[in-house]
Amino acid sequence: MPDAQGRPRVVLGVSGGIAAYKACELLRRLTEGGASVRVVPTEAALKFVGAATWAALSGQPVSTSVFDDVHEVPHVRIGQQADLVVVAPATADLLAKAAHGQADDLLTGTLLTARCPVLYAPAMHTEMWEHPATVENVATLRRRGAIVLDPASGRLTGADTGPGRLPEPAQIHAAALRLLERGPAVPDLAGRRVVISAGGTREPLDPVRFLGNRSTGLQGYALAETALARGAEVVLVSANVELPDPAGAKVVRVGTAEELRTAVFEAASDADVVVMAAAVADFRPAQRVEAKIKKSDSEPEPLALVRNPDVLAELCADRPRPGQVVVGFAAETGDADGTVLDHGRAKLARKRCDLLVVNDVGADADGRSKAFGSPDNAAVILGSDGTETPVARGPKTVLSDAIWDQALARLR
Repeated sequence: MPDAQGRPRVVLGVSGGIAAYKACELLRRLTEGGASVRVVPTEAALKFVGAATWAALSGQPVSTSVFDDVHEVPHVRIGQQADLVVVAPATADLLAKAAHGQADDLLTGTLLTARCPVLYAPAMHTEMWEHPATVENVATLRRRGAIVLDPASGRLTGADTGPGRLPEPAQIHAAALRLLERGPAVPDLAGRRVVISAGGTREPLDPVRFLGNRSTGLQGYALAETALARGAEVVLVSANVELPDPAGAKVVRVGTAEELRTAVFEAASDADVVVMAAAVADFRPAQRVEAKIKKSDSEPEPLALVRNPDVLAELCADRPRPGQVVVGFAAETGDADGTVLDHGRAKLARKRCDLLVVNDVGADADGRSKAFGSPDNAAVILGSDGTETPVARGPKTVLSDAIWDQALARLR
């Protein structure tokens, strides 16, 4: 529940790993964003960052024991009042205690009494993360509705490298904001695996030139962030995107339409939902020139093009998994042959997907694209059952949640 000033109450749990120092930046981001943050460290965490630091940065008292201020019953009250609990870093020990319901300090007691969303950001050595015990503990927590991010890969303590690195504080903060925006909603995509394509493909003409499009990947990444906040396991096939990876998503980077097709079909083999938000080039040069095409006084030769595979149509015609829901996107403009929705309905009939998100990508009054590169979007979600769901212009996360609502209804 919000505090007296209307600020969301966030509990920041910190367990005993070397990455505890990074939680200081996460705390700063949360407080500067308007949250009231109570830091609850473990005794081991205080070996890395002292209580005075947490108290000074949060403006609230810091304790590890259930025996401090006993009259206030802190191990119950803190969890009951929280709007969100974030544990960063979450060590293998902490995940094991949470999965098995142990409550031997203030943090684990808080986790048992919290009825708000709980977000874990693991950090440990690779061998610990990949150990069957940790794998099972993570699966248990996710099955119960907790959001457990996958750790990043990179430099660990000492010379070791591999998966187990704490996601960057900015990424954890973004995931926390998604959960706060959703409020106490149940993570209704928990146990579901989703594949999302994002960005725009590039088809090489020569070593320095390519055919491409204006897609920035913002909508696809918003879909990934909202799916993660709702508990899904996310594979994000990213084509030429310059955005930070959403914490917890498995990101597969591709360049061309053929590379995207291969990655999507490989990931879709056991996916519940596939969302094709990427702008896939319809054509590619018939021949790629190995050396840069030089400019001369004569006119260039006409550029011969060939068709790229229609990835969305192939997915719909031969679904890798029975019952799989496939969502397509249609970036349209009206013309003499019909309106944006006319073209969208025709595309839905051709592609035979379950849902088609129709965007008007024409220019606004200032000559800018209404969709590409903008933090906002508006669309109509067409269903194969004849439904039409308009989504008013707003943040792309709002449209993303509307898409997941529609997809989830069809999964059920």
